[in-house]
Amino acid sequence: MFFRMLSAVRRRGAWASLTMGGLLLGFGFFASAGLAAGGFSARLAGPVTAQVERVVDGDTLQVRALIWPGQEVRVLVRVAGVDTPELHGGCPSEQDLAHRARDFTIHFVGPENPIDKASPPDAGRVSLQDIRHDKFGGRVLARVSNPAGADLAAALVGAGLARFYRGGKRETWCPETQAVINKDENG
Repeated sequence: MFFRMLSAVRRRGAWASLTMGGLLLGFGFFASAGLAAGGFSARLAGPVTAQVERVVDGDTLQVRALIWPGQEVRVLVRVAGVDTPELHGGCPSEQDLAHRARDFTIHFVGPENPIDKASPPDAGRVSLQDIRHDKFGGRVLARVSNPAGADLAAALVGAGLARFYRGGKRETWCPETQAVINKDENG
């Protein structure tokens, strides 16, 4: 249909009025129609290889993901299935635990941005699976594993630095706050 429309425009001598923007708009329309028809999934199974640029906190990484040969994208990745304490949490014990979780994640993924020639070739490299949009814009949610195949979420929970999380309201990491909540709930 698009090419018949293009041919009709050309026959009328109005070819010059059809701009590159119009062509792109036309192709964009057909591409979005393909998305609406289920041509693409909102979830990417992976694995996608990524280089860790920095560890933001225990459950968030900034990576350069290799999405196509010679094509990389920088993105924040939230580790799926877990919640770690916040670095700017509500109490000193949460902040301390948050720093420990971040340090654990740094060691788990290996050196970030290795510039030392003695570093192993996979230093700072992770694999992303089951990639999808996060509820907060600007980042994705994914399962993260290191080159040895170990899962970051399971390792954090196993070390006592994270809780399983399936969405909804986060539980507090502050023991004092939890004691008040328990007292209110039990009357």
